[in-house]
Amino acid sequence: MAAPMAVNSGASLWGPLKELWETVDGAILRRQAETVHLLDLQLKKHKPHFLSLFKNPPKSAEQREKVRKASTEGIAIQGQQGSRLLPEQLLTEAFILSDLFDIGELAALELLLAGEQQQPHFPGLTRGLVAVLLYWDGKLCVANSLRTLIQSRHGKTFTLDLSGELVALTSRFTDELMGQGLTKRILTLVSEISATREFERLQKERGLGNEKHRKEVSDLIKECRQALADSLFSWTCQSPLTKDDTLALIGHLETVTAQADGSLDSVSLALVMALLYCLDVSFIEQGTEDRDDLLQALPLLTERQYVSAVHSRLMDGQPWRLPGLQAVCRLAWALALRVLSQLPQGSGLVEFTEADEALADQALLGDVFLFMKEGILGCDSFAQEEFYVRRLHSLITDFLALMPMKVKQLRNRADEDARLVHMSLQMDSELPSSLRKDLDHLMVLIGEFYSKDPFGLELGLEFWCPTESLQHTSLQGSYLGMALQRPPHKQVVLSKFVRQMGDLLPSTLYIPYLCMLKGLANGPQCAHYCFSLLKTNGATHSDNIQGASGSPVSWEHFFHSLMLYHENLRRDLPNPDSAHYRHPPLRGITQRELEGLTAFLQLLTSIITWSENARLALCEHPQWTPVVVMLGLLQCSVPPVLKAELLHSLAAFGKSPEIAASLWQSLEYTQILQTVRAPGQRQAAGIEVELNEIESSCEEYPLTRAFCHLISTLVESGVPVNLGAGLRVPGFQPYLNFLRDAVFLPFPTRAYRRPAEKWEVADSVLEVFHKLLRDYEPQPSDFIQETVELQGEQLPAHKPPGHSLMFHLLNDSPTLALCLSLLEEGVRQLDTYAPFPGKKHLESAVLHCLCLLDLALQKEVVFMDLLRESQASLLVSPLEQLFQGVSPQTRRADHIVNIGRYLYHSSSNPEAAFQSAKILRRISNYPNIQTRLVGDFTHDQAVSEKLMAGFVECLDNEEAEEGAEREDDVDRPKRVARIRHETQIHILNLLITSLELKAPNLALYLLGYEVKKPVSSTNLQDPGVLGCPRSCLHAILSLLQRGTEKRSGPVLTQQAPHLAELCYQVIYQLCACPDTSGPTMRYLRTSQDFLFSHLQHLPFVLSENQIAALSQMSWLMKTAAIELRVTSLNRQRSHTQRLVSLLLDDQPHPQHAADGESGMEEDTRSVSGFLHFETVSKVRRKLLSVLDAIDFSQDMPELLQLDFFERTQIEQVISNCEHVNEQGHTVCNVKLLHRVLVAEVNALQGMAAIGQRPLLMEEVNSILQQVVERNRVRRSLSAKRHALQSWRSLVETLLTACPADLIPADDRQLIIRDLLLDLFDKVLSDDAAGELMPIVAGAVFTLTAQLSQSVLSEQQQAAGPEASSGFASIANSALHLILRKLLDFILCTGGGYQRLRAHLYGSLLYYLQIAQKPEEAETLQTAGKAMWERLTAPEDGFSKLQRENLAIIESYGKALMEVVCRDACDGHEISRMLALAVLDRILSIDRQNQWLLYLCNSGYLRSLVESLRQDDAALQSLLAPQPPILKPLYIYESKMALLTRVAKTGQGAVELLRCGLVAQLTECQVFDMVPDADSHRMMRDPSGFIPSPIDRYRQILLPTLRLLQVILTSTSMNHQQGAAQVLQWLVVHADTVQSLLRGQELSMGALKELSLLTSIISKTALPGVLEMGGEINSAALIEFQGHITRFQRLCLSLLGRLAGSERERLLKQAEISSPGESAEQREEMEVAMMQVCTNIMEYCQSLLLQSSSQAQFSICLFSPSASEPAGRDGGRSDLSSSLQSIAHSRVPSLGLVLYLLKNSAADFFRFHQSHRQSLGKLQSLDQLPPEELKELCQGLVSGPGGVEKISSVQRSLLAKRRLVQFINNRAKLLALCSYVIETCLFVLWRHLEYYLMHCAPSDPKDSLVTGAGLFRSRLTDESFGGLHASGGRGIGLSRVSQQDLDLLKGDMAAGFGEALQRKLLEVEGLYSQVRSRYTFIQALVRRIRGLLRQPKS
Repeated sequence: MAAPMAVNSGASLWGPLKELWETVDGAILRRQAETVHLLDLQLKKHKPHFLSLFKNPPKSAEQREKVRKASTEGIAIQGQQGSRLLPEQLLTEAFILSDLFDIGELAALELLLAGEQQQPHFPGLTRGLVAVLLYWDGKLCVANSLRTLIQSRHGKTFTLDLSGELVALTSRFTDELMGQGLTKRILTLVSEISATREFERLQKERGLGNEKHRKEVSDLIKECRQALADSLFSWTCQSPLTKDDTLALIGHLETVTAQADGSLDSVSLALVMALLYCLDVSFIEQGTEDRDDLLQALPLLTERQYVSAVHSRLMDGQPWRLPGLQAVCRLAWALALRVLSQLPQGSGLVEFTEADEALADQALLGDVFLFMKEGILGCDSFAQEEFYVRRLHSLITDFLALMPMKVKQLRNRADEDARLVHMSLQMDSELPSSLRKDLDHLMVLIGEFYSKDPFGLELGLEFWCPTESLQHTSLQGSYLGMALQRPPHKQVVLSKFVRQMGDLLPSTLYIPYLCMLKGLANGPQCAHYCFSLLKTNGATHSDNIQGASGSPVSWEHFFHSLMLYHENLRRDLPNPDSAHYRHPPLRGITQRELEGLTAFLQLLTSIITWSENARLALCEHPQWTPVVVMLGLLQCSVPPVLKAELLHSLAAFGKSPEIAASLWQSLEYTQILQTVRAPGQRQAAGIEVELNEIESSCEEYPLTRAFCHLISTLVESGVPVNLGAGLRVPGFQPYLNFLRDAVFLPFPTRAYRRPAEKWEVADSVLEVFHKLLRDYEPQPSDFIQETVELQGEQLPAHKPPGHSLMFHLLNDSPTLALCLSLLEEGVRQLDTYAPFPGKKHLESAVLHCLCLLDLALQKEVVFMDLLRESQASLLVSPLEQLFQGVSPQTRRADHIVNIGRYLYHSSSNPEAAFQSAKILRRISNYPNIQTRLVGDFTHDQAVSEKLMAGFVECLDNEEAEEGAEREDDVDRPKRVARIRHETQIHILNLLITSLELKAPNLALYLLGYEVKKPVSSTNLQDPGVLGCPRSCLHAILSLLQRGTEKRSGPVLTQQAPHLAELCYQVIYQLCACPDTSGPTMRYLRTSQDFLFSHLQHLPFVLSENQIAALSQMSWLMKTAAIELRVTSLNRQRSHTQRLVSLLLDDQPHPQHAADGESGMEEDTRSVSGFLHFETVSKVRRKLLSVLDAIDFSQDMPELLQLDFFERTQIEQVISNCEHVNEQGHTVCNVKLLHRVLVAEVNALQGMAAIGQRPLLMEEVNSILQQVVERNRVRRSLSAKRHALQSWRSLVETLLTACPADLIPADDRQLIIRDLLLDLFDKVLSDDAAGELMPIVAGAVFTLTAQLSQSVLSEQQQAAGPEASSGFASIANSALHLILRKLLDFILCTGGGYQRLRAHLYGSLLYYLQIAQKPEEAETLQTAGKAMWERLTAPEDGFSKLQRENLAIIESYGKALMEVVCRDACDGHEISRMLALAVLDRILSIDRQNQWLLYLCNSGYLRSLVESLRQDDAALQSLLAPQPPILKPLYIYESKMALLTRVAKTGQGAVELLRCGLVAQLTECQVFDMVPDADSHRMMRDPSGFIPSPIDRYRQILLPTLRLLQVILTSTSMNHQQGAAQVLQWLVVHADTVQSLLRGQELSMGALKELSLLTSIISKTALPGVLEMGGEINSAALIEFQGHITRFQRLCLSLLGRLAGSERERLLKQAEISSPGESAEQREEMEVAMMQVCTNIMEYCQSLLLQSSSQAQFSICLFSPSASEPAGRDGGRSDLSSSLQSIAHSRVPSLGLVLYLLKNSAADFFRFHQSHRQSLGKLQSLDQLPPEELKELCQGLVSGPGGVEKISSVQRSLLAKRRLVQFINNRAKLLALCSYVIETCLFVLWRHLEYYLMHCAPSDPKDSLVTGAGLFRSRLTDESFGGLHASGGRGIGLSRVSQQDLDLLKGDMAAGFGEALQRKLLEVEGLYSQVRSRYTFIQALVRRIRGLLRQPKS
């Protein structure tokens, strides 16, 4: 360490050693393939640690100095730059630690630093205490590694089945260690290390903390010693030790002492066994294939010195500290020598082998068998090691087989002793002192040894030689009844030993022999053999009669004796009322007989427990009737111990259900527990008396425990309902009362001689309660009080025992109180961590208590529901509320806290922790309790820390393993691992449930959030930072993070899929809940980089657990979606960018070199990448590979094939058993279904049913399997749906919520293309499940919308039309593919799935929108191009794509048309609307009119038209002030839009007329229901979503007007039929039309109505329209004409209003009413007004043209006055209401036309200029100042400050859109102005020509008649007669005088001056000539000028 010493913060005495152990464990025990290489590296690195085992780094002055200076100069720490100053306190502790363990100062400092780092894992300990743990843990890691390495060696005893490479590596390494003196080092360490000594040292330096710390330290020290001893044992199992090592081992054993009870401790036992294996040669007999190699390696055969040295050492007369141990070693050596002497190799060792007899004698003198029983079997760890058991078995059997003479000597000696004993008893003298009990000891040893069989080896079988072929195929020997092979010699010898020992058995050996048999009968096969032995031993029946008895060891003898005892004792049965009952005369049974009986009863119990055949054979034996005799004896006065044994035997009989049923009745009959009191009997009798008087005074309770055991066994096979019927109220109640009131409730207050017995009693009675409650299901019948008639009186019947228990647990009863106080006592005892008598039974009792409470919580809901329904008078409280009661012991409400504290002991009591977690989880469902719980849990700081630590410890547990639950779990470690896993599951479910409740809740407390302050103010930290304890959140994260740095991904997802799924769910819930979201996401992002590290391992693929893998991914993706949204909103660009590129990139990411690849490879990789850059393959996008992992196909279970049951009924039953589980899946409760079906089978009566029962049960089984499969399919589908949903939300978040510029447009389109095509491929495969389609359709909709948007925005950004050569980044072929797949998808959904198709229609619309040409600015230049140029121009991208789209759509032919049309006509509203829209869209691009033809021919069009009548009623309901839903309106609008589209082609319009469209509309009454505008102004919807009634009316009217307008336009001039029908509509709804034309308020909506109405009226003015109406009678015709005349008059007066004075006012008013949208609103108003004027002028023109082609016959519409309307100069006089009425009737003057002409000309120039300016702006958009841009965007962005938020690119796009809109608006206005100018000029010219040329002025003297005559004559030759009537009448009334005409001429000449003429010609120059070649204006101006200049006629 001369180099600058850097401190390893991981502590060189702990961190690296921990790593070493993990590697060794992974390579050897967990068999991870990749770890062999790592193991080699680790072993090379740590070899010094193994060579100098447990040696600490030495102290040195240099180190001491360096550490001392660390507080001033600082010290370097590995992996950190610079040096760090350490506090003085830390250094002081380092010196103390260094002295304490005698380790180097730097090492001590490292340990403290590591302790500080690990402190959060050890709540409540200081860093120094943690350092102590780490020091010993490091030592243990080395010891464990050593043991495991040695176990992996190949050898003679066992094999771990590891790869040859690995075994070679470990063998080489361990051989080397052994050569360097490992054995002696181990033996030294075992002697030196002692827990007590270490504790004294630690105590002195205050190195011990709380009880838990003490226990952990002492456990570590003990485990270190144990691991070292085990290493030596494992070595000797496999290969022998050298001579010196063997002698050293013997030398160590000489000094070993025993524990207080005479047994060895586990370390000494391991060393003893090591020696026994050293001396073991029995493996030679087993002919394994490598026997010769093993023999070569055996020093016993190859080394003479070895034998000699060991022999002389063991023959040495020096006594050991434990003579018994010496005897065992001598016996083992003697047997080894005996084996050697029989081998050819042993011939050279005769001098030693001769001594085997002498050695055996010495061993026997040393009481070898006694020591084996007490010293070796007495040790707890003996039964935990299979190879100890096997070695001792071979020792015992070898002795019996190899030394038969010795055994014979022992027997002779025993016979001799028996005679001596017999004589001394006869003579009443002292027993001889020379008695040896070797054979007794041997038999008892065999009995003890074989009666425990923890590994199920059934080694005792070697003692039984099968004599006859047994009928058990499972037994060895008899295979299909073949002749038996001859058993091996040893087996023959052993079975002879068993039989011979039983012959002529001396009485002294009777009990040991029974004891031996009991041991040898342990196991199903052994028990059968033993039963046969006892059966054959008995004499035949005939002998018995003559009084000769058979062998005393036989059934015959035993049961005969029992019957005799019974006979004798029954005579003495005392009268219960006599005074002597207290002290019955015990003359029947002596102590010796008692022991014999007990021994035989135990043997009987053992045999019938194992063998069912024996049970039934004995029970049914007609002479012995054991059950009856035993029950008889129980009534007699025999000692409680014997009664207990009798009860145990009965319990063993009761294991068979057939016996149990009769046993219940016998039990009731014999009144062992008195259930019926005889009249006049003063006191109780039976077991109750024995308990209260005999057992209590003796303070021992064997009888009570045995009775509980019997009841517990009998309860398993059910309680007969009619128990005790006839004598009492039938039922189990008296037994339950006795168990509860006499056994359970008083148990804490009784006195116990043996303290452990207290807990045994509690355990045995609670076990019965547990079973009763477990099998109880609340039924409605339990709550009805039934009565029973008994001896003439009615008594209430008993309820089932479970009901009674539930009632007691749901009340504040003594039973519940005792259960809770037992839990409190249990946790208090466990907290001491000290062993105490009865600990095992206390733990078991506590477990039963917890199970009881859990069952009560589970069943209470049903119980209380049934109770409520039954209206019975029981009172119960929910258990979770009773838990909140105050505990009498602590005076606090801490019951739930006590239950929670069991989690803290999960390492020692996994089952209790599991039940505790289960109970807490059940309680957590009740929101009202959660807040209380948080208070209770946090009330006491110390308890709170413990509880938190408990939860965390359960979650952190390393040993938990997910596994299927199996009933026959023999393997305890596996079961415990599964229980630990289930505990974790329950805790996570508890967190999930609690998080859904309002704060504060338990989950927030356990996950480390604030519960006292607002949750969102939490600041999560890593454990230990700022005193933050390790919480469940840390535990969950560390579970999930394991393995994320490796290629294989998070370990948990593979090892415990369900657990991982719940962990991800908790994290998702924390991120999704608004309160916890902020702190959680910050913590995950900054401290953990959680999401990135997990998402990079997607997709998770688990072949055997697909469902869990999908769920894990779902929660993770949902969390990722939230993270993307949040980081985008907070503008955390880099975070968003990382995740986006991780999910979407198709370039390979550089992999992290974490799993052992060196940086070297990285370099070479990058170099090769540099050289072959073009070969870098693309990788699959992460999102797509996740999609690949979701399998869309789902195998469905086939239908049930049933022979007996009715399928429909079974399906009904199955659906009745269904319920929604916690995850929200509907599943069938299989257990319930099973109960129902079995009950159904059991209910069948008759012989046939019994015969068919097996077949029925088989069918039941198949039904259940089917249902299990159905449940799985449902869960699987649900998981897939969930995963797909999450995937969709992640995709949608990525595309919509993340900043658009993170993904460039071209990439974006390619990504969407990939996603869409993959989705389509998956969903269109044949086996895709229909349940997933709706989600896919939703995703397709979003993706298509995004694609369309992306393409459009890309085109907008591309400058101008010339960039559209490639159209967009996404190729046209890809677009076509998408369209094809989309159409396939639409077609494959067939008739169903209409809602789903709504999404697809939406997608189709978005898709078709891509090919729609965006709005371009109208420059007014295009018209200049010749028609030819336009026709020959190349096709642009849009029309090309549109053409190709149409070709694809057409290729699908009728099938697609059919689907879309059908959806358009009926079905769900939304899909109807969208289908109509799709039709509309396709018709608009369908130049060939294929679709239109189909619509017309297939009758869909007629059906649509006819449906308008049905819509009428619905639409009328919409005009109510508070409308119902607006759906009908939207559908109507869609329908009208489609019809309008159809009407746009001439063919379509004709077809619509043929379908009677206008007639249908004429019949609709909704148009006449104009709402009253004023009254509805109050009814506005505050949200603004529902339009006001007048707006709704307009939404109905305008589409119809538009449709009529289009029809009129399409059917054009030559087709009068359309006009006639429309005119009909106008006339039918004339009132409405007139009220609209007369409308007072001209709002925007009203103007739109007017513009459409006037347009229609003007277009209906066709010649000959009236005659089209058919043969109309004259009255109707006159009425018709009246309407038309009125329309005409109203139109002209409207012109007066709009052209005249009101115009400016209206525009101003619009600005005032909605100033926000002023600019656009004003533009729209201008257009609408111009449009109305245009239409009316067009109407005038039509009327003039129709009346006549020559001016002299023309009608006059305007009066000959050129005065312009007033009000231009600001005078408002004629706008008052008084004048308005006149305005209607007055004929407008020509001045109005002139005025309109002037205004239009002025407007034209204004519009023209702003049009030019805006065009300029558009062309130089980039140079516009930002202020102006902002101003342009203002109208298009809603909300204040909206403009500020958008990016500059967006801003310029919006500005461009606004400019184009403005330019096009101006272009439209220019067109209207020029048209108005032209029509005004025409109208002026015609009128002036008439007035100035043809009109004859009427002088006053002319009569009116002439005028009228003229008028009438005009009428007749008019085809459209009524039209000019108004004009004629108007003029006729106001005669035109010459004066008027002169005035007209003068005014006109003045108004139509030079200036105006110049202006008009300029208009034509600027505009009209560009449009057409005619110089129309010029001609008209010239004519008018001519007329006005004309001299007066």
